[in-house]
Amino acid sequence: MMVRTKTVFVCQSCGYQFPKWLGRCPDCTAWNTLIEERVIKKRKVPAVIKESASPQPISSLSKGEEDRLSTEIGELDRVLGSGIVLGSTVLVGGDPGIGKSTLLLEAMGRLANKGCRVLYISGEESSRQIKLRGERIGVTSDNLFVYSETMIERVLESVDAIKPGVLVIDSIQSVYTEGLESSPGSVSQVREAAAQLINYTKEKEIPLFLIGHVTKEGSIAGPKVLEHMVDTVLYFEGEKGHPYRILRAVKNRFGSVLEIGVFEMKDAGFEEVKNPSVLFLEERPVDASGSVVVSSIEGTRPILVEIQSLVCPTVFGMPRRTVVGVDHNRVAIMLAILEKKAGLKLANHDVFLKVTGGIRLEEPAIDLGIAVSIASNFLDKTIDSKTLVFGEIGLAGEIRTVNQVELRVKEAKTLGFTRCLLPKDSLKGLRVDGSLDIIGVSSIKEAMDVLF
Repeated sequence: MMVRTKTVFVCQSCGYQFPKWLGRCPDCTAWNTLIEERVIKKRKVPAVIKESASPQPISSLSKGEEDRLSTEIGELDRVLGSGIVLGSTVLVGGDPGIGKSTLLLEAMGRLANKGCRVLYISGEESSRQIKLRGERIGVTSDNLFVYSETMIERVLESVDAIKPGVLVIDSIQSVYTEGLESSPGSVSQVREAAAQLINYTKEKEIPLFLIGHVTKEGSIAGPKVLEHMVDTVLYFEGEKGHPYRILRAVKNRFGSVLEIGVFEMKDAGFEEVKNPSVLFLEERPVDASGSVVVSSIEGTRPILVEIQSLVCPTVFGMPRRTVVGVDHNRVAIMLAILEKKAGLKLANHDVFLKVTGGIRLEEPAIDLGIAVSIASNFLDKTIDSKTLVFGEIGLAGEIRTVNQVELRVKEAKTLGFTRCLLPKDSLKGLRVDGSLDIIGVSSIKEAMDVLF
């Protein structure tokens, strides 16, 4: 075995490596992010390929004794894709204090109560601190093992000794390997430690959970390449001071990335929210202009959410456009369509728009809700609180159809809505009883005439 020492400059933002220092990263264009790191590499003779590792027909491969391992938390299982896949690696990210460690400790406690041996590795807290949090959320089990360690070699030794069914690393930025001289949390350390853990757990078919810190921009701290190494990437979202949290999958090799999980933070841990629509609408104001309810499909279920707008004359030279919960560019397009196709003079007005409940909406079906909310506050005319709107708006002002219309309408009827404004083409084949007034519109101008 030969040992070589190599010096490289690594970008702490994206993981790009270069043999000499540069002021600006050629890959992510960030300034002053390349830091010198010394890498010690050990050269080994390549192992001989075993006969069992030869190519085999996919029909002859075994799936194992069970396909999924349930965490007993329905919202978490939903986002993961009906449970944990054996040998998979899940990266959980989120703002500091959002509740990543609490959620995973609660989930691991339920797995331990089912008889599954769980090893929880903490590089940031002592075992006594984890014990205190566990008592607060009711996690006490002899099958849940806690170990405070940061060296990856000792972590793997503990895994060999305990042989857990699930492994949790809190956090991946805190562990390091002796094979590298760079400090813990650097790109090289995070990437190398994650690679060793992933290779080991996949060989042993042990599900692995990695908790990752996020940067000021909201992405996983350290290398972006870490997201390409894992099987599933989950983000824990929520406004500070708000009790509700959204768990969203941005990558999932074993399930849909469209599903979200909704949780409410309480003194004894997180509580699942079975019907998010009721949660997001329970504090809706009555007879307030700019307030409208839209329907968004998140995975396999419709969620009704309130959109609020505030439009007022600007006192500055340039009008402000402040948006929370939706894409800023989408709102800019809706403002242009309202001015061009609906005749609303919004060029000299400040526009503030927010999606209540701390959720972020990406679906095109919310276009009509955004436009109607802005028009309602601009005209100072209220919309009936029992009216639901949804539909995509084209640049010509036309209202385009969206998917799963019948599912959205049924959810609206369940929650007591009496009128639904939707694309005219979506009325074809729609089956609902007469208790819900269905109105189809083909343009933004027609929608304005119906509502105002």
